[in-house]
Amino acid sequence: MSRSLRRGALAATAIVISIGALSACGAGNDAQTLEIKPDNAATTIGDIRIQNANVITQPERNAKGPAVVTATLFNNGVAQQTLDSITLPGTGAAVQLHAAKGAGPIVVPAGGKVVIGGKGNAAAVIENGREAAQNGNVQSVVFKFSRTGEVPLGVFVVPATSYFTGFGPSSVPTLPSETPAATPSGSATPGNPSESLGAEGPTDAASASQPAG
Repeated sequence: MSRSLRRGALAATAIVISIGALSACGAGNDAQTLEIKPDNAATTIGDIRIQNANVITQPERNAKGPAVVTATLFNNGVAQQTLDSITLPGTGAAVQLHAAKGAGPIVVPAGGKVVIGGKGNAAAVIENGREAAQNGNVQSVVFKFSRTGEVPLGVFVVPATSYFTGFGPSSVPTLPSETPAATPSGSATPGNPSESLGAEGPTDAASASQPAG
């Protein structure tokens, strides 16, 4: 075998070994913990880290109604921050923020976290959700914080089914049925004539008008 052929064979062998080593590393325990799922958008800017961000629409495909933004907000700083707004660039949608308790802002404590979405947690509601976001799309979402400023990321739009059932908006509520008109208070109600005299019989005035026997 010529010297050039031996060099080519050695180089090919080295490439195969390198690929095999990388594949073995990727199949280790860390591969699962570092796996990024498409429905769990995450990003970090400054002290703020956002995980598990999604836009979740109504469970029914053609249902109209609000959608919600869900996410877990981490504050790795030494000072608390407030979530001032969430916007959806490229749409005219307005996102209403609601703290978990009370009417104040959504506060992310220093060294703590806040969950948006789900029962008992803070909420971010997109009023015209169906028009603003379509299932299966990647929607640009910008979280604006009091100290860190804007934190943009792309999130998947998914319906409130399966895993997302407890985090998305509920079905559109049905309107209550019309109640029958109330009877005017001044109208008389037909019934037993004795009822109008009371349980004890005629009144004292009626008894006094009777001639003495």
